[in-house]
Amino acid sequence: MRVEVTRSGGFAGISRGWQADVDEQPDKDEWLILIDDLPWDDVPAQPSEPDRYTWIIRIAPRAEADDSGHEAALPERALTGGWKELVDRVKDCGTPVRPSR
Repeated sequence: MRVEVTRSGGFAGISRGWQADVDEQPDKDEWLILIDDLPWDDVPAQPSEPDRYTWIIRIAPRAEADDSGHEAALPERALTGGWKELVDRVKDCGTPVRPSR
């Protein structure tokens, strides 16, 4: 399973991205629990703010016919708790990538 994180916006409006392959992580089970425990159907709704980041978190499905894929867009202020932990893990363990459009 692949996790992709994109940060866009900010003062300069430059996007950055990172991705991590969960299956390659030594603590794979912890990653899966974190991902499964996030409130994907109840993403915090907060308006975006000028010159602040927006975070887009994408989870690629575990298999092509699987519906385990998720996507969430969070304003910087809502990046807390498990959301922040997942983003930090991807940035720390993953690799920089060109953000998806």
